[in-house]
Amino acid sequence: MSLAALRRGATILKTLRQYQLLELLPRQHQPTLLRWLDRSLFFLPRKAKEQPAPQRLKLALQQLGPVFIKFGQMLSTRRDLLPDELADSLALLQDQVPPFDPVLAIAQIEHALGAPIAEYFDDFEPTPLASASVAQIHTATLRSRQQPVVLKVLRPGIHSVIRSDLSLMALAAKVVEFSRHGRRLRATAVVEDYRRTILAELDLTREADNARQLRANFLDSPALYVPEVHHEYSHPQLMVMERIYGIPVTDLDALRAQGTDMKKLAERGVEVFFTQVFRDNFFHADMHPGNIFVSRQTPDDPQYIGIDCGIVGRLSEQDKRDMAAIFLAFFNHDYRQLAQIFLSTGWVDAQADLADFEFALRQVFQPLENKPLSEISFGHVLVQLFRTAHTFGMVVKPQLVLLEKTLLYIEGLGRQLYPQLDLWATAKPYLEQWMLAQHSPQNQWKRLKQSAPRFAEQLPDLPELLHENLMLGRNLLANPSQVMEKYVALRRRQHLSNWFLSAGGVLVISSTILVGKTVTIWPSVSLIFLGLVAWGISWRIRQP
Repeated sequence: MSLAALRRGATILKTLRQYQLLELLPRQHQPTLLRWLDRSLFFLPRKAKEQPAPQRLKLALQQLGPVFIKFGQMLSTRRDLLPDELADSLALLQDQVPPFDPVLAIAQIEHALGAPIAEYFDDFEPTPLASASVAQIHTATLRSRQQPVVLKVLRPGIHSVIRSDLSLMALAAKVVEFSRHGRRLRATAVVEDYRRTILAELDLTREADNARQLRANFLDSPALYVPEVHHEYSHPQLMVMERIYGIPVTDLDALRAQGTDMKKLAERGVEVFFTQVFRDNFFHADMHPGNIFVSRQTPDDPQYIGIDCGIVGRLSEQDKRDMAAIFLAFFNHDYRQLAQIFLSTGWVDAQADLADFEFALRQVFQPLENKPLSEISFGHVLVQLFRTAHTFGMVVKPQLVLLEKTLLYIEGLGRQLYPQLDLWATAKPYLEQWMLAQHSPQNQWKRLKQSAPRFAEQLPDLPELLHENLMLGRNLLANPSQVMEKYVALRRRQHLSNWFLSAGGVLVISSTILVGKTVTIWPSVSLIFLGLVAWGISWRIRQP
């Protein structure tokens, strides 16, 4: 672990203490180690003592920077899980992030262009139009077209900050996986997927390409408009995009003042979501309210405007079919079918008892059958569904996590626009039509043609693969302990190695805390030495 990461770990612990964030958790749910570390920092001054807990959390996340700000943005849409005052406070993270110096922004823009700004743009505005956790927006006029545009430029030094935070997340994930429950969460794999996602978001050429694809998918659509991106100016640190003048989707007073059909607007959000997922297999996975506007034209036939396409999601064809079947089984209250789908997909332990799983699903969801559909949170139902399946060994795929998060965004937004939104009635006909199309002869023939080259390529290898598997099965039946011995030994080494790795991390982070508490540095140096020794042992154990 780098020195920067160690310093960052100490900063996070200090922030937790200074803003009294541990108080957000009930005492019985406070981790013992975290409580001990919090008490060891008793000498640190408190901040925002007069502020309520939601405001302190917002200030702390803002102080900790981009990774934590984006986490807060996601939480702000979870009104089905969070108290209103906490969600309202976190929502301020979406458009009230302090801007960075315009001089630095101009320097980065000119570096990306390889020329002065005035060569390509007129009326450049140094004061940013908006400032987000990863980048900020400036306005200008594109000289070649005399078209108003916005320039999105990354924050200086953002890469090193995020990489440092990701290093700490990776270490925390290894600690979590010590427990049986933690291993089932696959925390290391989740952090790795998050690492790929957020680092991709730091490359604005990727976002530009995502916006181009999403724009093409909804070209001439009355439901969604995606601004044009000027790809000739694309750069990892710069993106130039058509400027839009829509109404922020959270500005309900402005939407009502122009006579917007709120019911249709809310239902269109649901339609856009399911169209992206099931028709296009390419969905905007960061649709928090700060990224969504509504066109000022045709308020009786409202159109969304979507920006910030840095995070997108895709599902495999099989996952799409499975998710559609799960939704429909739930719509129809067919809990046995729901349990069978989870078992057949391999998402839960193959040894799980079908009757027990069906009973667990029925216990959770049957009470909802007597409630009006408009009062049921579909997103929350999906969360509960995954939680129930988790107790039977389900490991949630990263893309399904993005799907769940996006659905929560869309539903939360739709209910704000139109509280009586019946997401079920809007989604069910679409899913039923899509499922019928999937099983049509034309679609089956299309899938067969797509798979034929792959099957033809693998056909010559089938006899050899069959022979190898038969020999492996015979050896396993004849002497299972000998076959499994190497595997068991490897797993034991991995567990022991992980223990020393995490112990080393705790010792080194503790040393950074002691630096501010002791007169001499020897206690801190001793802990660092012990931590390095533990890491060395961990590395040696992993060697074959």
